[in-house]
Amino acid sequence: MLAEDPERLTMDSLAERSGLGKGTVFRRFGTRAGIFQALLDDGEHEFQQRVLAGPPPLGPGAPPLDRLVAYGRARVRFLVEHHELARAALDARQPIPAGAESPMSRSHIRMLLGLIPMGPVDLDMLSVQLTAALDGPLLLWVSAADVGAAEQSLARGWQDLVERVCRPL
Repeated sequence: MLAEDPERLTMDSLAERSGLGKGTVFRRFGTRAGIFQALLDDGEHEFQQRVLAGPPPLGPGAPPLDRLVAYGRARVRFLVEHHELARAALDARQPIPAGAESPMSRSHIRMLLGLIPMGPVDLDMLSVQLTAALDGPLLLWVSAADVGAAEQSLARGWQDLVERVCRPL
């Protein structure tokens, strides 16, 4: 995907490699983080397709709690596979981890939560908190050296968290 270490890529080097002016690169991507967000777009699109139309339990057709667990496990896998790019795509001007969430994470989690009979709950706030719990640790807490070792632990932690929070009444 990217031959150079994301930490070392600059707008100047990208402009030079692409044969474009630095202003053109800034207009297209806005920020250094915007470059990495663009590099993640294809992977994000494929991930979203699996969530929206893939086989259950990640895709439609499974009970909502099973889908929520599968979503978190698949998202952890995606973030492990794209860890360096995803970390580089964090925009320091945005609140973290809210700035780190995928385009569909919060809305998908919110939709699934709404299908689980949990009684009165603030679904909007719960979806923000679960999204932060899912994306935040991998992007902010786990170092690149630890990311592979942490994958199973984070996936199990996600499942435990979701099963406890979404316990039916």
